[in-house]
Amino acid sequence: MSRAASRSRGPQALGACGSFATLAGRAAALDALDRALRQTLPLPLRDQVRFANLRGGRLLFLATTPAWATRLRLLQAQILATARNLDIRAEAIAIKVSPLPRIELEPERTRTLSPAAASHLRAAAAAASDPEWQDLFGRLAALAKSDKPTR
Repeated sequence: MSRAASRSRGPQALGACGSFATLAGRAAALDALDRALRQTLPLPLRDQVRFANLRGGRLLFLATTPAWATRLRLLQAQILATARNLDIRAEAIAIKVSPLPRIELEPERTRTLSPAAASHLRAAAAAASDPEWQDLFGRLAALAKSDKPTR
């Protein structure tokens, strides 16, 4: 594979990416650099941008909106000074606007306890000789869905 082809943009063959250990090391280094660079930014801005890459002496950031990108550009001198303090050779920053991926949490599913299960738990509580077990079974039975309509 020619050198020009290996530097082209877009997807690459897995073999051209190097070993998994190399990729993991690069990802860890970029993550550490992201934390170090963003740590010096003011708090609202810090949560709206991410460091993405270092290529050709340029630090690439992602910003969630054009407004945040503009605020980041205003701090270019500070960011480059921080990079120099970290022994990173960078002469410029580039910013792309890209919304951060949303992580949606699945709502917690609650299970209801049937009246029959509650009846069995109450029977187990009555049969238990240990007061702690009686209390635990009783509290579990109290969580059951009631047969009686509530007013």
